[in-house]
Parts: sequence; C-alpha cells; structure tokens
Amino acid sequence: MSKMGVTASQTVGPFLSIAMRSEGQEYLVPKNSKNAIKIQGIVYDGEGTPVPDAVIEIWQANINGKYDHPEDTSDNELIEGFSGFGRSCTNNEGQFFFVTQKPGRVNGRGNSLQAPHLAVNILARGMLKQQVTRIYFSDEVQSNAEDPVLNQIDDELERKTLIANFNPNSGLIDEYEFHICLQGENETIFFDV
Repeated sequence: MSKMGVTASQTVGPFLSIAMRSEGQEYLVPKNSKNAIKIQGIVYDGEGTPVPDAVIEIWQANINGKYDHPEDTSDNELIEGFSGFGRSCTNNEGQFFFVTQKPGRVNGRGNSLQAPHLAVNILARGMLKQQVTRIYFSDEVQSNAEDPVLNQIDDELERKTLIANFNPNSGLIDEYEFHICLQGENETIFFDV
C-alpha cells in the first residue's frame, strides 16, 4: 500500500489566494476620499521570508465608531456604502495594503472604550486555520493606553506587534506601516477565538 502525501484539503494554501482574490477589495473607500488612510505591510513566515500567497481580511467600525452589523446597537451613525470589510492578497514580495478610514472608538466591556483598531484575519499556506489579530495606530497614544485588549498584553515588545506606525513622510493620504510575522522572534500577537 502506498503512503499518500498532504492534499489541498489538509492545508489552507497554496491555492487560497487564487480563489479569494477579487479586484478592488483593498479599497474600503476611494483613495481620494476625505480622511482616507493607507495601511501597508509585508507578511513574513517564521524564517523572515515574505509570504507571496497570504490573504489578509479586515473588519472595522466606521469613523463614527459604528459597525455595519445588526448586533451593533450603539446610537452612533452608520455611513452609507461603508461596509467595514476589506480583503488584500499578498503579492510576490508578500506585500498587502488597504485604503480605508481610521475607525472611531467602540464600546468595550463594561463602560470602557476601545482604541481605534481593525480586526484582522490572516490565512496562508501551511496554516490549518486563520490567525486573528488587531491593528492599532501609533498616533492614538492616549486611546491605546486606555484600550482593554492592549492592556492585557504586559510585554511592551509584544504590544508593538499590534501597532501600525504612522509614516510622517506620507504623500496625499496618511500612511501606516504594519508587518505581520507568522512565527519567530518578532511574531505578531494572535488571539484565540
């Protein structure tokens, strides 16, 4: 009897990005929109090599701190045409990007407010399930200090793996840099869900 190898049904990739790639999903808002920002980065594997076939999905509140979802019962205002969902497939250099607007603060547990953030799912070859993390913003110092999720991470270096760094030399729109390390010394903090 011959021994069978790993099949596509036993791993997320390498065919994942082919089926999930769709033109324009990186743009939650048009690039020339008022308050548009760009978040860009690279996905790295455990050896520090860029991952050319990862899929990054984001889900976020709008600038008013309101999710386009029936379970968000806050009084904050919805913005017509803004779903809060985006998807970016990495290119051959492992690069991804999103053009969106920085979300407003949303309610946390109790009476707390969460800092502006994006919920992130990462899917890539060799992974049996998605990884879940968040992107926070380096220029939100006060709200980051008050965020209940960030405050659960004691190690300052680990906290920094969740922070997108503002590029002061941005062009027409504000740009942030956020790299995702799937394993290794600089591994991004992932959450169990």
